[in-house]
Amino acid sequence: MKTLYPKLTSHFVAFAALAGIARGQLFCADTNDYGKSAQKLRVGYLVASIGPQVIMPPPREGADTEKYSWKRSIVTTTFWVGEKATKNNPVPNRTSSWDAEWARNYGGSDSPETRERKNYIPASFTPRQNPFYVALPYNDVSQGKAKPEAASIIPWFKQAFKKSGQTVCKDRWIAIRRGDRVVYAQWEDCGPFRTDHWEYVFGDERPKPNLNRGAGLDVSPAVRDYLGMNDTDMTDWRFVDFNEVPPGPWTRYGDNNTFVLKRRKAAAASAIARNNGTPIVEID
Repeated sequence: MKTLYPKLTSHFVAFAALAGIARGQLFCADTNDYGKSAQKLRVGYLVASIGPQVIMPPPREGADTEKYSWKRSIVTTTFWVGEKATKNNPVPNRTSSWDAEWARNYGGSDSPETRERKNYIPASFTPRQNPFYVALPYNDVSQGKAKPEAASIIPWFKQAFKKSGQTVCKDRWIAIRRGDRVVYAQWEDCGPFRTDHWEYVFGDERPKPNLNRGAGLDVSPAVRDYLGMNDTDMTDWRFVDFNEVPPGPWTRYGDNNTFVLKRRKAAAASAIARNNGTPIVEID
């Protein structure tokens, strides 16, 4: 039996071409099929007139989408303010690379012994600096001056630089990850063992071999305890901007803590406002 096909006008053909409909979809054996085909052509024409859609594929699993990339599977050791020199830690931590009175300014020795700690801080005193701190093997200052490479390798150098000889690395925030837990801490010292390995800290190199199994990150007892890690363990880490740091126990203490400083500034501004704009003078 012969099937009669309707004649396609030149406009109808143009629509079909734009819609990209196959020959089998253009012609139909009965009126109902023809109506369905016409509907497809109208939709196809609208799509063609709008233009192609670009669908971005989702990030691959494990891909770095953050501003700063993760350093993965880094041997991580525990250190602390006030730590005495040992065979595998030849430099005592009474001082730091940037603070000659680190232990005194912290408020004492940040003992890692569990029985001497409570709620991520020493049980015997409240630290005057952030108990969530780390050391990385680079110092941007040498002999009272910024190192020659510092301006070109440190991503935030231009924004943070004030004068030569003043570090732009101290107090910088980093994220440390172990399993499904992430902790945030501030960069307060240089090590382990090295202070010149910028190719690792800011680049793609791996940590250099050393006495602690090639450790590339030192973390405080508070960081260790929050992550549930051993004194030596494996973690991932990356730099973060302050606005990426979420609330947590790392926001509570310290004259160097960005969160604490902001709260104090806000409280002072509020007090001035309550005092009709007159600064409040505290008398000891």
